[in-house]
Amino acid sequence: MELGFLLGSIIKIVAVLGWLYGLLQVMAHASRWVKIAGMIAAFGIIQAAFSLKIGDQSILNDFDAGLLFQACTMAMVALGLNLIYGFNGQFSLGQWGFYGLGAYAAAYVTYKWANDRTSSALFVLLIGVILAGATILMLRRFLSRYYNLPVLSAFTLYLLGCVAAAAVAVVAGNAVASVIDPLFGSREAPGLLSGDLALQIVFVLAVLCAGVFAAEVSFLFGLPVLSLGSDYFGIATLGFSIVINTLMVNSDTILPFPEMKGGRGMIGIPKLTTWFWVFIFLLLVIVVMRNLIHSSTGRAIMSVREDETASKAMGIDVASNKLLTFVIGSLFAGLGGGIYAHYIGFLSPGTFSFLAGFNPLIVVVFGGLGSMTGTLAASFGWMFFLEGLLRVLLGQLGTEAPTWRFVLYPIALLLLMLLRPQGLLGKTEWGFLRAPAVKPRAPASPPPDARATPAPAPAAK
Repeated sequence: MELGFLLGSIIKIVAVLGWLYGLLQVMAHASRWVKIAGMIAAFGIIQAAFSLKIGDQSILNDFDAGLLFQACTMAMVALGLNLIYGFNGQFSLGQWGFYGLGAYAAAYVTYKWANDRTSSALFVLLIGVILAGATILMLRRFLSRYYNLPVLSAFTLYLLGCVAAAAVAVVAGNAVASVIDPLFGSREAPGLLSGDLALQIVFVLAVLCAGVFAAEVSFLFGLPVLSLGSDYFGIATLGFSIVINTLMVNSDTILPFPEMKGGRGMIGIPKLTTWFWVFIFLLLVIVVMRNLIHSSTGRAIMSVREDETASKAMGIDVASNKLLTFVIGSLFAGLGGGIYAHYIGFLSPGTFSFLAGFNPLIVVVFGGLGSMTGTLAASFGWMFFLEGLLRVLLGQLGTEAPTWRFVLYPIALLLLMLLRPQGLLGKTEWGFLRAPAVKPRAPASPPPDARATPAPAPAAK
């Protein structure tokens, strides 16, 4: 192992964490224009690092770019899990399953568009998530009139409504596609939809729809399961991840998706993920989560973590807040999955296995439960140090040596729990992620009439 590679890797890790710190600091600036300029500069610094070279080597080579992209997607998934577990107190092992759902859903849409030259998958998914979302909202408003409705009865109504919405989406999506598909033209004479711009638009729609799809599935799953205690909820979500992984392995037999090729892995996914889209989606997740946490809804979410009984006594709907947190966290995971699928270009069920599902949990615990900054820093540190530098170092010892990472991870986690149980950063937040300062209220002044009224004379003795 060359000393230059070791020093260079350490410098890159420190530089990436410094870049993250600078980004969060500039996002906290009072001036809107300074914020915009700072975010553009943060994007440009990484983009320049991909292009600029020192000698024959880029500052950030292809291997570093892969680590950076995976760190950003891991940050999205881990932020969603931190929202569920760190801020709401619901121990979940299902985050990796929703990550896989988002990856496969988005990849299937762009695969059909780019390889089969059909828009049917896009319109089925788009119409499906819209109809399912509308059905959930209408049923939720209707069922809110009834008190003490059994959870399983409500779940049955939601499930039937979503199945009906999916059936309508299949028919409507294929009908719309039959009208749109001629715009692809032919291989010899490409049409309007064969351009790169159309594919980029489809990519963005696919990632967004995949995130919403994961969120709607989490709503249906979480409705009956979130009534369980935290430990039992964790076991149920673990079962969900195993079911999703089994469906991935048998997607070409049990499910009508032969393009996914089951356990052999899905190939031919367009590699559309660029640093621009990774940066945009990461900023979106950070801004949404920060504003949610520091809102009245966020305070209600954290109160459920602290004491459910006290929250109920204060009039907080504990079940709704648990469900809302679970849905938003799954939405973040679905978005991260869509971004990852179009970076790697290949999806294997092994990527979403039982053991891999612990990765976001380890990241959240390392960074600190209830710390957004800790989750972000741990996500980047995890990829660049453990999956990058450590993997290469162990690779010099033999072909099987990199598997020792899975021995070092739990040892490092055990030491962390003994020495610093609050995580590496604890409750520390950087820049934009800090709680906004609240100005104390000025003491109320007495009304003018009260000031003008003279004090009554003392009574004569």
